[in-house]
Amino acid sequence: MGVSPTSPQLLFGRVPHVTDETSEQDFDHDEFDELDDDLDFDEALDAEFGGGFVQLDDEIDDDTMDAVEAAQREMAEARARLAVVPAEVVVTNHVMGLYELAAIHLSSTPPDLVQAVLAIDAVACLVDGLGDRLGAEAPTMRDALNNIRLAFVQIKGASAPTESVD
Repeated sequence: MGVSPTSPQLLFGRVPHVTDETSEQDFDHDEFDELDDDLDFDEALDAEFGGGFVQLDDEIDDDTMDAVEAAQREMAEARARLAVVPAEVVVTNHVMGLYELAAIHLSSTPPDLVQAVLAIDAVACLVDGLGDRLGAEAPTMRDALNNIRLAFVQIKGASAPTESVD
């Protein structure tokens, strides 16, 4: 057919420039320097961000504490299980999850091309960016990327000409 299934969003310069600089005007340090006890600080937090924060000095009932400790144990167990899995396996699973996300958006009625292209671009960042570092599944991931790009191009071509994907 002669059509190269590529995503137009992979062009350089599409992602805004991000720096590690922060603006000092976003946060007024002097406002909190005047606080002289925890109660004032708690009140300032509530005033700034609304209530609902559990303060460290608030009393927590036994059931809540048990639930927090159980959640912490479960997280530690999940981290331990994840630590023994090679990173390439975890990354490959994420690539396939993003592939599925793109397929879901492409197969919806009507297709959501904007959401699909974001997921496709994420797949491309991982597959093209990591290349053979994905291990034995790298060729399969490249094939999957090419297939989802082709599906995108075909579905976009079949969509109404007024639809635009940035």
